[in-house]
Amino acid sequence: MSNADRHGLIAQTVRESGSATVQELAGLTGASEMTIRRDLDTLAEQGVLARVRGGARTLLLRGEEPPFALRAHDAVDAKRRIAAEVSSLIADGESVLLDSGTTCLEVAHLLRRRPVTVMALSLQAIHVLGEGPGPATLMVPGGRPRSAEGALTGPLTLASLAALRFDTAVMGCCGLSASEGLTAYDLDDAAVKKAGIASTRRVIAAADGSKLGHTAYAYVGPATLLRTLVTDTSAPPAEVTALEDTGIVVKTV
Repeated sequence: MSNADRHGLIAQTVRESGSATVQELAGLTGASEMTIRRDLDTLAEQGVLARVRGGARTLLLRGEEPPFALRAHDAVDAKRRIAAEVSSLIADGESVLLDSGTTCLEVAHLLRRRPVTVMALSLQAIHVLGEGPGPATLMVPGGRPRSAEGALTGPLTLASLAALRFDTAVMGCCGLSASEGLTAYDLDDAAVKKAGIASTRRVIAAADGSKLGHTAYAYVGPATLLRTLVTDTSAPPAEVTALEDTGIVVKTV
């Protein structure tokens, strides 16, 4: 098991169980207790979990949005497959609006090697797209980054979106269903998503299966705003069918 896979499994176990001991995690991963202690120290420094005597506990409150550092360890392989499919749907020369979130960050890694123009809506994606020389052209909006998330919000972000028109918007979400539409945890984030969708020709949603059938706090709009949804095989089949019935093209990877 690679370090990344082990860290992901540890983060998931602690989040789902609330806490876990070093011995439990060593048995689960097959790693030594010394390795697990180092892993827990690393994950605690990243803000993924809290280190306690003999193990770790979750930092997440019930009903709270998982922090970026924690979500970055979830469903990594699925997010990379989704990102690859999203990238394949974007043609060279397009202008792309790239939403915030961990799945969209994986898309940023691929688009930086493409001759496209990208406006990124998170500090993390801006950093990736701005690394070294490459064929991608990076556009940076104004705005205020959300604490610990890096997602850009506020009137300057909204003004940047209103001033431009994009070929494609790649949007993430906190929840998506045929009945409740596209939702987010944060009202400011929802406002940015609405403005981004209004400024583009087509919308591709990039969401792993855990987001489907789920409804978050802030309403963005109906599912019919989406042209295409790219998700993974963990998506609930009934929800996939319901979304397809609204006219959305669903690609499962």
